[in-house]
Amino acid sequence: MFGRSRSWVGGPGKPKNIHSLDHLKYMYHVLTKNTTVTDHNRNLLVETIRSITEILIWGDQNDSSVFDFFLEKNMFAFFLNILRQKSGRYVCVQLLQTLNILFENISHETSLYYLLSNNHVNSIIVHKFDFSDEEIMAYYISFLKTLSLKLNSHTVHFFYNEHTNDFALYTEAIKFFNHPESMVRIAVRTITLNVYKVDNQHMLHYIRDKTAVPYFSNLVWFIGSHVLELDKCVQTDEEHKNRGKLSDLVAEHLDHLHYLNDILIINCEFLNEVLTDHLLNRLFLPLYVYSLVIPETRKINPQVSLYLLSQVFLIIHYQPMVNSLAEVILNGDLSVFTPQTDILNTPIAGGVRRFTKPSESLERSLELSRHRGRKRTQKRPNYKNLGREAERGRREKVQREEEIEMVVMEKCKVSELTEQNITDEEKTAAATRTHTQRSRPFLDMVYSALDCNHDDYHALFVLCLLYAVSHSRGINRDLLERLQLPVPDQEKSSYSLVLVERLIRVMSQAAQPDGKVRLATLELSCLLLKQSVLSGNQCIIKDVHLACLEGGREDSLHLLRRFYKGEDIFLDMFEDEYRSMTSKPLNVEYLMMDASVLLPPTGTPLTGIDFVKRLPCGDVEKTRRAIRVFFMLRSLSLQLQGEPETQLPLTRSEDLIKTDDVLDLNNSDLIACMVVSKDGGQAQRFLSVDVYQMSLVEPETKRLGWGVVKFAGLLQDMQVSGVEDDSRALNIVIHKPGSNPHAKPLPILQANFIFADHIRCIIAKQRLAKGRIQARRMKMQRIAALLDLPVQPSATEVLGFGQTANASPGAMPFRFYEQSRRAPNDPTATRSVFASVDKVPGFAVAQCVSQHSPSPLSSPSPPSTGSGSTGRCDSVTASTVSAQSPTDDGTSLEHTPPSLSGEGGGGEVTPVSSAPSAPVAGLAPSLTPASQPNISLLTDGNAEALSVESLTLLPPADSPHLHPCASHGPTTLSLQRPGASILHLPFKRCLSDPLAGTAT
Repeated sequence: MFGRSRSWVGGPGKPKNIHSLDHLKYMYHVLTKNTTVTDHNRNLLVETIRSITEILIWGDQNDSSVFDFFLEKNMFAFFLNILRQKSGRYVCVQLLQTLNILFENISHETSLYYLLSNNHVNSIIVHKFDFSDEEIMAYYISFLKTLSLKLNSHTVHFFYNEHTNDFALYTEAIKFFNHPESMVRIAVRTITLNVYKVDNQHMLHYIRDKTAVPYFSNLVWFIGSHVLELDKCVQTDEEHKNRGKLSDLVAEHLDHLHYLNDILIINCEFLNEVLTDHLLNRLFLPLYVYSLVIPETRKINPQVSLYLLSQVFLIIHYQPMVNSLAEVILNGDLSVFTPQTDILNTPIAGGVRRFTKPSESLERSLELSRHRGRKRTQKRPNYKNLGREAERGRREKVQREEEIEMVVMEKCKVSELTEQNITDEEKTAAATRTHTQRSRPFLDMVYSALDCNHDDYHALFVLCLLYAVSHSRGINRDLLERLQLPVPDQEKSSYSLVLVERLIRVMSQAAQPDGKVRLATLELSCLLLKQSVLSGNQCIIKDVHLACLEGGREDSLHLLRRFYKGEDIFLDMFEDEYRSMTSKPLNVEYLMMDASVLLPPTGTPLTGIDFVKRLPCGDVEKTRRAIRVFFMLRSLSLQLQGEPETQLPLTRSEDLIKTDDVLDLNNSDLIACMVVSKDGGQAQRFLSVDVYQMSLVEPETKRLGWGVVKFAGLLQDMQVSGVEDDSRALNIVIHKPGSNPHAKPLPILQANFIFADHIRCIIAKQRLAKGRIQARRMKMQRIAALLDLPVQPSATEVLGFGQTANASPGAMPFRFYEQSRRAPNDPTATRSVFASVDKVPGFAVAQCVSQHSPSPLSSPSPPSTGSGSTGRCDSVTASTVSAQSPTDDGTSLEHTPPSLSGEGGGGEVTPVSSAPSAPVAGLAPSLTPASQPNISLLTDGNAEALSVESLTLLPPADSPHLHPCASHGPTTLSLQRPGASILHLPFKRCLSDPLAGTAT
């Protein structure tokens, strides 16, 4: 292009090297020949400006003489000349874009000083661009943002003129603080923060005296206008149709709060004073707090007010402001909104705190302030007392603002002095009184909103507010302790009875079948209760409150019983909900960022609202909710009583086989197979089936009979299917346990298992299928025991454990659940699970026999720990179930043996037949039942009937020499009552039978 233009440009030709001083000189020659912008040379001028920028960036890194020539020829003046000619949108956009690139890439301060000299940059800043053009607006605000990033204590003098009291970069930027485009508003916030961070007192005083009040007052009004729009959106969006707009408004409010907090943490005192005054007296108190109590005159709904106040305390931590705001909410009354002429020298906005629109626009206020400053300087330039007057005025203004900030503290000074030295009992009594010498309408509203009889719409926001106040770093802890509000990680000797009772009431409502309490509300209630009553490692909760809490836990247990089903989906939901609760605890900060909680609670998943933030829909979600409520209240109860969790989760990682574990595989059933993965890889492995897992092992090279685990997966998450074209192969898929039951599970193993022949393939398939069924059944029985439900025996097993449960622990494969999970002080350890459910004949005997069987291992099998709420079987007291005798005499019953269950209503004792035993010869070595000791059932001397509580184990004199019975002939047990004849109970099974101990 330049070559074609050389004929009419004239002068020297274009140099070949574009990155050189000679090329810059050529570009200067082009500018001098084209000082007037026309349609013919417009493109040429744009390309010339771009080339000059590229040369300047190159010269910044390589040749300082480039900037010398640029400054010498005052080439920036050509840029201004082009702008002032009304050259059109295209040239303006290209010029602003080029300047932005130039200042972004200049790194040396000397080069930057060259560019900023002669005040040309300020002339470009104040140039009247056509800001109705979005592209010009975008490049202009980006240019200002780039310049603000170059601000420091040295470069600020190029922008702030002390003599004229002018700071174009700042004043021109803040005029766009309320621009409709969010990108422009964000850029303005960045520019102002970069300006406030510069340590130049003259500049900061100028901002405070000339711009702070107009800017902050208009900013506060702008934030409040968004709040009113947000409240209107909540009121009109009952059908959840405007959630997109509502989310945008909430995000905008969060951005404003973060921006305000960023200003406050810069810690410029006089700016913070002005900002705090405007926020408290023009926004937070009159708009947010005032809307909590007076329905007739409030501007926004209380739920919106609570929601926004929670965000304020979660985000802003500036101590003077949050302390004053918390003091009004927790300890203030309506007098804070009365005229303050008795405290302040001048009334505030007509004498009251009020949310009102500024009388002038920001642009108009800045213009008037600038002219007033100039006139005063010109009229009295040499007045010797000018500095003193200004300083006196500043002191008076600061004093007034401090009085504004602390007005609530002044009004509460008397109550503070009287509450400094009081005992804990007096503190508790003072906190429980709702009205003393002065009322607390705001605190009363907060407590009254915790009523969840109809719904938890307001309660959730109140709990979030209490959480935010207690966790705010700027809150004075003395205020919280005085009102006995939750303070995390702090020693305490008392708590707010009113608050704790309301929290327990919320939990009780959540455990009711028709409860309208969402899971987020319940979890937050549990969190606040723990913060209130836990002091270090001690719990200071009163017995009456603990009893009420235990009642709620029992209600949650009964609620879950209603949804208990013996289906596979219930086990998956049970484990998934526990995994979700423990891995993803409630985050209040994220909860308060979600706009959907502002809408009334809904029960449909079609809205896309997270499950914990809405009500359940359908039986599946009601089951999930009942499971989660049970988990939360159970965990809270155990934590307050100082007891460890011993029954959950159903599967613990420390009890499972892991990859690279070395196992003793002697006497274990192993099946050799070839594992062909999905990507074609092959490996020779041995398949082994454990209680809860299947594992693939390879022989250990150093020890014979030992193996190294190469893969281990849960049987309950496994799918087994045959391969169509190969009778020796199985397709096995094991899914990864997911935290979301509705998400598609990811396979952790997907491979074909090829066996030596079809017989081994059938055996492996049956073993895996039965292992999966048995693993899930055992977990379902542990859930039933957790819910104090009766566990019904099947045709081949007692309590669903069969021969696996009664076999010798030493023969069980690999690993087992530790019985030491149960705490020694567990109150359920000596309570039979059958005290409140259906009784199973012979259960106490079977339990006692299994506990006294010899075991080389220190830990019993998993079924023993999960089959009931008892962790051990006492040799003296095995059960609280007693059998009633029809008569008091010692009549011998030879033909009709009595049933130990005592379930019959009459005096007749009926026999109970047991299921036929499985053949012992067909069992694997690891499942062969061990020998059992003899037992004797003696009656209680003080009882009139046969009592199972008096069952006593009498070990045989020569137990190692017990032998299995050769036949299943009848065996008798002697039941003797003192002073009475002996009762002979025929047994149809040998004691070595896996079902030995079941009276028949």
